[in-house]
Amino acid sequence: MKKKTIKNELTYKGDVIVTYEIEYPQVFSSCLYTKSFNDLNYKRALELEKYAKEVLFEDSKIQYDYNVANGYPIMVYELVFHTNITYEKPPILSLYQDEYQFTGGAHGSTIRTSQNWNLACHKQLRLEDIYAHHPNYLLSILKQINIQIQEKGADLFFDNSCCLVLETFQENQFYLTPNHLVIYFQQYDIAPYSTGIPTFEINV
Repeated sequence: MKKKTIKNELTYKGDVIVTYEIEYPQVFSSCLYTKSFNDLNYKRALELEKYAKEVLFEDSKIQYDYNVANGYPIMVYELVFHTNITYEKPPILSLYQDEYQFTGGAHGSTIRTSQNWNLACHKQLRLEDIYAHHPNYLLSILKQINIQIQEKGADLFFDNSCCLVLETFQENQFYLTPNHLVIYFQQYDIAPYSTGIPTFEINV
């Protein structure tokens, strides 16, 4: 496994107004089918670069002109995309990726995605694949999440977090570690920004 990085600073009227750093994984193996994995991640990196060069750059130019005209400080838009490998034991590979953007305001925002691959058969694993012999796995997962919310401290979460867990739970929001399956929620799904991205280690 290697991580590659695409990064750049975009300038407008002599000032840097957009920066981006996009880190994406590539696997090189003679005994595993890696093309699907590599193609998916490289394509995603190029899409993010295009987004930074086109959408973010155009929006930032408008903000730049407004700030200069009104005597406000120059604002630099940011896009940072990092890859975190959480499990790598061939043929199974698991990772999550955080996409952070800052386009003004008090703070930026982060969206997390994940991938769980069986590279021997070049496909991504679903949650139901992990629990192939446990038909009630969803109920077990939700129970463990709600217990952990109480253990971590309910003050870290919204008051109606138990209901929000049911409403915002997504079966594709998981990754593997050597000892657990980890379920995560997006910012603001079940907790305020200060809590970060809530994660829960689940016993399989």
